[in-house]
Amino acid sequence: MATLIRGKLSNKLSNAATAVSNKSQAKVSGMFARMGFQAATDEEALGFAACDDLDYDHRQGMQMDILTSDEKGGEGSGDGGALDGDSHYQRDGTGPSPSASKDGGSTNELSEVKPKITAWEAGWNVTNAIQGMFVLGLPYAILHGGYLGLFLIIFAAVVCCYTGKILIACLYEEDEDGQLVRVRDSYVDIANACCAPRFPSLGGHIVNVAQIIELVMTCILYVVVSGNLMYNSFPNMPISQKSWAIIATAALLPCAFLKNLKAVSKFSLLCTLAHFIINILVIAYCLSRARDWAWDKVKFYIDVKKFPISIGIIVFSYTSQIFLPSLEGNMQKPSEFHCMMNWTHIAACILKGLFALVAYLTWADATKEVITDNLPSGIRAVVNIFLVAKALLSYPLPFFAAVEVLEKSFFQDGGRAFFPDCYGVDGRLKSWGLTLRCSLVVFTLLMAIYVPHFALLMGLTGSLTGAGLCFLLPSLFHLKLLWRKLLWHQVFFDVAIFVIGGICSISGFIHSMEGLIEAFKYNIPE
Repeated sequence: MATLIRGKLSNKLSNAATAVSNKSQAKVSGMFARMGFQAATDEEALGFAACDDLDYDHRQGMQMDILTSDEKGGEGSGDGGALDGDSHYQRDGTGPSPSASKDGGSTNELSEVKPKITAWEAGWNVTNAIQGMFVLGLPYAILHGGYLGLFLIIFAAVVCCYTGKILIACLYEEDEDGQLVRVRDSYVDIANACCAPRFPSLGGHIVNVAQIIELVMTCILYVVVSGNLMYNSFPNMPISQKSWAIIATAALLPCAFLKNLKAVSKFSLLCTLAHFIINILVIAYCLSRARDWAWDKVKFYIDVKKFPISIGIIVFSYTSQIFLPSLEGNMQKPSEFHCMMNWTHIAACILKGLFALVAYLTWADATKEVITDNLPSGIRAVVNIFLVAKALLSYPLPFFAAVEVLEKSFFQDGGRAFFPDCYGVDGRLKSWGLTLRCSLVVFTLLMAIYVPHFALLMGLTGSLTGAGLCFLLPSLFHLKLLWRKLLWHQVFFDVAIFVIGGICSISGFIHSMEGLIEAFKYNIPE
């Protein structure tokens, strides 16, 4: 009897121990699942492990979660907003920058974060990019396109907003729990993922070259425009256009000290305000002549030879895709990105359409390529000063983006970098890194002075890089990376955008080449 009782007690104790062990294993497994770990035999985990640098950043995010949860569990109190797994960490972008994480493994280094921007600040940056200097050429597009030009302004806004969203969608992948995780950081990462495994770095090289050309040429354009406007505003002063360009470049040298988008956002805000003042001045003058508006001049027709140039003007005025991955990654709440894109492009579409129509109705067939040239001399000088201010305030954003691309490609590419890092262990910019930034500013000046017929050259590069980065590549990458998850209408939109973008790129390239050949053949001055 005693033996039977001892046997039953032994079985109960064994069962209880087994239950406790199973519960402990379940808790441990659940904890690891919440932190984002996957089984070693899972094929998706092996795929992520093969993505060297991206997987490293992914695991650093999980390490940050562990540190945060440990601190809150030990102290018994927290400041709220606890991170809820690696996917939350990646979505909110509250962890350390990849470059900071790779330099060391201490808690202090992991807890350092780059300053984040709000959705409003990101919106100001996008507004600055899509409400650029080329807005002043939109009335010229209405001259050669009529109502079709107005339709193209709306159509380009819709397409560029859509391609911006699908480009950001390519930065994310779903984990085993169905949560979106940011596994790519830039346009280059997306291109490399599309070209893998045969050519794992080819796509990145192509995108890098296109981005650098687009960004540097935009910086050069701002220097050229500044010198030209100042020279035309004060023609009686003994200062040449090249000298004005040098003065403008001297004012731009502090851009070499920019370290993050927080400071750039302040410039973008001032730039947008200057742009609104310019629009108000031009529209106020146009409204004062409302009685003379030529409604009968706006028709449904196009100038077959010159309308492709108008297409280039309109499309280039909406280009912002090269900035979007960096902007979205620096946002405090990336979930607000789509809303930000909607209201910025809706506002840009309304303002551009009204500005182009009102200005064209005022001058009709006398509309010039840059609408400020139609203004009386007194108003023109005031508007040109604001235009110069806008050009100088617009310079930091493409300059910062160009520097970021160059640094990631040649100085911060993990163990594959061609040169040592531009930043020290404490995060400060090294002297030779600052010298390289100053050299880039000086290079934009030299190009602005010595490159002839810059407007046509900008049209040529815009037709190749602008249409490629805004239309062709985003739609192609979206189809490649997310093909199995796309609905039929999304596939249709991507294919249609790719075809239309290809036609615009080819036609713009041909007409820009014709203009360059004609300019060199007949020695037309700039």
